[in-house]
Amino acid sequence: MTNDNKSDIPQVRFGPIQWLSNPLRTAIEEAVSEYGGRKWRIKSEIDLSEFACHHCAIVSDGSFAVFFKYSEAVDARRQFEIEQSGLQTLSNRAGVLTPHPISITRVETGTLLIMEALEATKRGPRQWRQIGATLARIHRVKGDICGFETNGFWGPLHQDNTPMRDWPTFFNERRLEPMLRMAIDSGEIPSSVVSKVETLITRLPELCGPEITPTLLHGDAQQNNFICTAKGIYIIDPAVYYANPEMDLATIDSWQPVPDAFFNGYREEIPIDPGFFERRDLWRVPLYLAAVVIEGSIHLDRLANAIQKYL
Repeated sequence: MTNDNKSDIPQVRFGPIQWLSNPLRTAIEEAVSEYGGRKWRIKSEIDLSEFACHHCAIVSDGSFAVFFKYSEAVDARRQFEIEQSGLQTLSNRAGVLTPHPISITRVETGTLLIMEALEATKRGPRQWRQIGATLARIHRVKGDICGFETNGFWGPLHQDNTPMRDWPTFFNERRLEPMLRMAIDSGEIPSSVVSKVETLITRLPELCGPEITPTLLHGDAQQNNFICTAKGIYIIDPAVYYANPEMDLATIDSWQPVPDAFFNGYREEIPIDPGFFERRDLWRVPLYLAAVVIEGSIHLDRLANAIQKYL
């Protein structure tokens, strides 16, 4: 099953948004008015919150639309600054399309990230090939070490990007072990699954595959973070760092399948190591641990099934 015929933002809710209070509306309207140099007022609303870790929506005055996120987290401004910086990194280093930023605005109850909205088109085989080629363009950018010059966030979770030269060690100490600790602290993961992750960690030297050249990653390459438009593929919601490109390839279909056109489009630009498909679920373990932390035990079966393949 694929979602070739689905819109990039399916089943959205139109109409008034209950959580969009008047202070938030006013702050958005003032920021967009200043950005555009004219009076701008919200006349239509599309709630996208069910597809994200934050409250978010597209709002429009009928001629110009913006996308915004709203967070009440104490470090929300830092999260949004790093997100914008990550988009700029992908644009500057890989030449991919990213949305135009408008503002990071502090309001009394939280923080807003506002950017120009994208007019999404439906995905067909051609668009999936373009998504594959776009990810490959990012992966053409190489580095000297795994990690990044700053730490970041994966969704609302802190992401340690402290550089290391060895990929298996980086994967363990910067991705697997931190996510396992957070899952344990959440109280959502049973001791039996913890033991399996710990056993998996002891086997990493034999499981991680050939030596890699650190590659620029999107970092959260879920398929909804690639937006198809008439102008091409836009990138959103990155968590950038340099590491094994198989991390992004494993993420793209971690929640729902993608058609072969995606991998064909990628391979037209960069080859995929034949062993990737045997390692794919290994790279997904930190992702599933993060999902347990954020959303709870509903993801335990997916996590356990991924781990079991390597024990």
